[in-house]
Amino acid sequence: MLSVTAAQLDAWVLSLMLPLARILGLMASAPLLSNRGVPARIRLAIGLAVGMAVIPALPDIPPMPADSWMVLGILAQQALIGVAVGFTMRLFFAAIDLAGEMIGLQMGLSFAVFFSPQTGGQSSVIAEFLNLLTLLVFLALNGHLMLIQVLVMSFEWLPIGEATRSEAWLVIVRHASVMFSLGVLLSLPIVAALLITNIALGVLTRAAPQLNLFAVGFPVTLSVGFLILFVSLSMFAPMAQLLFERGFEAVDLMLKALAPTP
Repeated sequence: MLSVTAAQLDAWVLSLMLPLARILGLMASAPLLSNRGVPARIRLAIGLAVGMAVIPALPDIPPMPADSWMVLGILAQQALIGVAVGFTMRLFFAAIDLAGEMIGLQMGLSFAVFFSPQTGGQSSVIAEFLNLLTLLVFLALNGHLMLIQVLVMSFEWLPIGEATRSEAWLVIVRHASVMFSLGVLLSLPIVAALLITNIALGVLTRAAPQLNLFAVGFPVTLSVGFLILFVSLSMFAPMAQLLFERGFEAVDLMLKALAPTP
């Protein structure tokens, strides 16, 4: 007759519950995986499927009682690590959103807003367009699979039950400033061209005061913005690839900073 002891049952529960907390934390914050357009049940099912696939290959969890307060602390720690991995990668997607918002503002499309399922709020039409292109490039490069691979490798760098260094969270704060700088750099060519267009319209209006600036300026800036955006789309995929590489480098730095010193 098959008999299961309480220690074996605790080990089975912990071996499933603790890694799953880190995986579901990633699903709650990572780009594309945390898209609010996907029902929560579907995301939970994907997290469970990923957990069932990777848990047998993970390192053994040190024995501990399942009903202790220490387990709750470790559970929260694992969820926080998963959220940190996804949030760090999400910062570089936010740079694309920031660039789209700046471009839309200069083109005069700041009033054309849509509901974004990615952020759960309103975003301009240009930001939503660039966000969709970024997600398509991310899927084409198998970025979602690489993100899951990084999370699986994090169990070797940060074994369950090991203490993490709290000062390592400053890595995420530093990369938050990178988000703004990258957003400005990505939007700079179109913003500079639109600035030159607005200066030219201002000079033209000064030379011909009878010219209706509101009737001429908006179509001109809109046309110039779309033209430059169309021309620059050929370089969007390589730029997005470099952005993803920097994102994975940031995740790597964050995980290595969290790892306890030997």
